[in-house]
Amino acid sequence: MSFLFSSRSSKTFKPKKNIPEGSHQYELLKHAEATLGSGNLRQAVMLPEGEDLNEWIAVNTVDFFNQINMLYGTITEFCTEASCPVMSAGPRYEYHWADGTNIKKPIKCSAPKYIDYLMTWVQDQLDDETLFPSKIGVPFPKNFMSVAKTILKRLFRVYAHIYHQHFDSVMQLQEEAHLNTSFKHFIFFVQVS
Repeated sequence: MSFLFSSRSSKTFKPKKNIPEGSHQYELLKHAEATLGSGNLRQAVMLPEGEDLNEWIAVNTVDFFNQINMLYGTITEFCTEASCPVMSAGPRYEYHWADGTNIKKPIKCSAPKYIDYLMTWVQDQLDDETLFPSKIGVPFPKNFMSVAKTILKRLFRVYAHIYHQHFDSVMQLQEEAHLNTSFKHFIFFVQVS
């Protein structure tokens, strides 16, 4: 994975820790997986009756992060500083990075660098118990929806980059069905949420 080459870490990039078995979040994830298995993606994105919207969005945000992390990980040998000197999804869509904390003014950077910044930033958000509480009864912050929307908006950019710059590689790897299903699920989810 090329987003491993950040100066911040030389060890393997790790997706969000698994949701603890037996927890309510784990049950929501199992529900999502069961409805996904039905083949009906529109049904899979619907908030289960009686469930908390914030919990549902949190569980799905973690899941999409893990999916995109895995999908991008399969094409990192094709997404390099040389092949993708700018993070883009075509000539009309160029993305500059800013996290508001370490990098306040948006910077132009290569796609692998942008995605490294993005995945690290998302991981930090997901690991922040004040933003994504993992314990039952701990409330979500008032700005949770805004944070989740920003994460999902930025994760969309990775899909856009993969489709625009690397779809030939995805097809060579015979991963287009997985990418398309993941993206369709993602789009249905953000449209409903």
